Amino acid sequence: MRITQKVRKILDAYESDTPGTKANLARILMQGKLGGSGKLVILPVDQGFEHGPARSFAPNPAGYDPHYHFQLAIEAGLSAYAAPLGMIEAGADSFAGAIPTILKVNSSNSLATSKDQAVTGSVADALRLGCSAIGFTIYPASEFAFELMEELRELAEEAKAAGLAVVVWSYPRGPGLSKAGETAVDICAYAAHMAALMGAHIIKVKPPTEHLELDAAKKVYQGQNIDIATLATRVKHVVDACFAGRRIVVFSGGEAKDSEGIYAECRAIRDGGGNGSIIGRNSFQRPREQALELLGKIIEIYQGKF
Repeated sequence: MRITQKVRKILDAYESDTPGTKANLARILMQGKLGGSGKLVILPVDQGFEHGPARSFAPNPAGYDPHYHFQLAIEAGLSAYAAPLGMIEAGADSFAGAIPTILKVNSSNSLATSKDQAVTGSVADALRLGCSAIGFTIYPASEFAFELMEELRELAEEAKAAGLAVVVWSYPRGPGLSKAGETAVDICAYAAHMAALMGAHIIKVKPPTEHLELDAAKKVYQGQNIDIATLATRVKHVVDACFAGRRIVVFSGGEAKDSEGIYAECRAIRDGGGNGSIIGRNSFQRPREQALELLGKIIEIYQGKF
């Protein structure tokens, strides 16, 4: 596998990892239309677990078929495809080797009343299915945050020993945060830093808003004149929180929005030094041709063409 100098530089920042883990990171970084650039666009399809099948797939019924998502990610030239166990199992043989896969090994659902996640997959499953990485969600600020972190520690240790990469969804939520606080810039940066401290190779957070949630943090942001005026500067701040850019940071697409809103967000991620987007509902809920057009333009943004 050819490795560009850009990708080699990124891999060099992961000083403790084995050749096997670095090879799997390289597979993701070298895949698709952004391969070799250090930028990523990943398709995550765990929304059926999180929100239910109709809310996830009824807007584009083709999405009920797991093969549809493999095909969309491959045809669009994306970096990787992430999904829970059953979705990846349903296409593992048909699409073996066609695109790096990330097995989401814990999940929540909209019927639950607690901010927690169940472990729904294993490192053994990821190896059996030929995945390049496992994915895991933590909820900083949840009353279950420490349990989730302990589960992540165990699974990440096992994954790395087996040569897999670790992707962490770090989503702050819980009784101590306001709704606005879940995407506040101080909280997003804190959540991203926690994921880096826990050994994540790729960190996924939501795009941060200008809101500051914690009074103690406000004093520092104001006293140190930290620039959070634009999304690009806020993205830079989150990237800085991940070991001064030594870790790969991607940003979620979030709830449905129009194409221009998505493009503006991606430009800000690019300009702030983020490594890319992990975009699910905003792609697979559109009809196939519209989804391919959207993803194509997002890739062009990260290529600096649009």
